[in-house]
Amino acid sequence: MKKLLVAAMFVAGMVGAAYADEEMSIQIDQTFVKARAYLTQQNLSLTGSPSGRDDNAAFGQEAILFYGEGAANANPSFSEAQREMGAKRAAVVVAQRAVAEYLSGFTLVGDTSVKDGVQEYDAIRSTVIAQVKGAQVVVQEYNKEKGMAIAILKVGMHGPKGFASAFYDKMLKDPELKKAMTEVDGKQVPKYKHKVEPVAENYDGLIIDATEQNFRPALINRIFSGKNELLYDPSKVSQKVLVEQGCGEYTNTVEKAKAALESRGIKNPLVVKASGT
Repeated sequence: MKKLLVAAMFVAGMVGAAYADEEMSIQIDQTFVKARAYLTQQNLSLTGSPSGRDDNAAFGQEAILFYGEGAANANPSFSEAQREMGAKRAAVVVAQRAVAEYLSGFTLVGDTSVKDGVQEYDAIRSTVIAQVKGAQVVVQEYNKEKGMAIAILKVGMHGPKGFASAFYDKMLKDPELKKAMTEVDGKQVPKYKHKVEPVAENYDGLIIDATEQNFRPALINRIFSGKNELLYDPSKVSQKVLVEQGCGEYTNTVEKAKAALESRGIKNPLVVKASGT
């Protein structure tokens, strides 16, 4: 049963899901060839930008990607190299701010002044607090003709430095938060008591098809029976598995879910249609 719970996939009707072969809900200007090529080659989509966000993207691709834009300083005394460096740095700062607003995780302090997307001076000092780990600048690109730069920051969802991993670690160490996993509206929910019955097939994985429900991906997922009995919650999964995989994976079709599980050795998953959320 433990293996069944670990190999869980949630299939949701995710609009603008994170696949590079589908239309990106958050677009990058066509002139930034390097950035667009990176997203295509890595099969990634943007989680957000200074002007918008796509919450589904992070869960579909196991990574949070935000981009920022920075304009070159028009001061004629600046060299082209100074304009490029300033625009790139401004883009990184704007991307950091976008990630901070999304995760509420790190604070920027110091002497980098960005006004209207333009870096005013280059005395740079920024501080990232411990809650956000593993943030990487994966793309920086400058367009001389436009006088603008963009930067893409990436934060992994899982793994030792992932955002979700830090959250799960806190959850498992906090008795009150762990207890809340088995409660609804502050009240303990009944646990499902099943009868041992023979089944026609041996299932080694689980796919929850929620495409017909108003389901949205989340760091914490729980599964209830039709009688509101608790079947599954993150406390039933080992910390090692939570760090590496989370409490479930997401995709937008049953076929993709089966393919993802098959890549991990799961040959015969049970497909269950969700009746509500």
